[in-house]
Amino acid sequence: MSFAFVGPVDVVAKGAVHATEIDGVEIAIVHADDDQFYAVRDECSHASIALSEGEVDGCTLECWLHGSRFDLRTGEPSGPPATEPVATFPVEIRDGDIYVSTTPSNGVMP
Repeated sequence: MSFAFVGPVDVVAKGAVHATEIDGVEIAIVHADDDQFYAVRDECSHASIALSEGEVDGCTLECWLHGSRFDLRTGEPSGPPATEPVATFPVEIRDGDIYVSTTPSNGVMP
């Protein structure tokens, strides 16, 4: 599994989202309230809206347009209107830097 460098951990404040592109795929990097970093496809499965513009609540990312909520650990929607998961990607922190895998961890294609 290969990982791509995103940047230092301080590019994503706790409770915030950072949009980036890795190998042509838009990715939302989230520094969740549990102090973990997560990466999901930066596109709501309901309406093709950038999730990086949404709100973080614990380990959930909410789409700003229609309120679909996604579990950052699994990509599964936790409420309507979304019914399909978003791709999630493994994240590693190495020497204070964020690296994201280019292969989805939940089997959902980006």
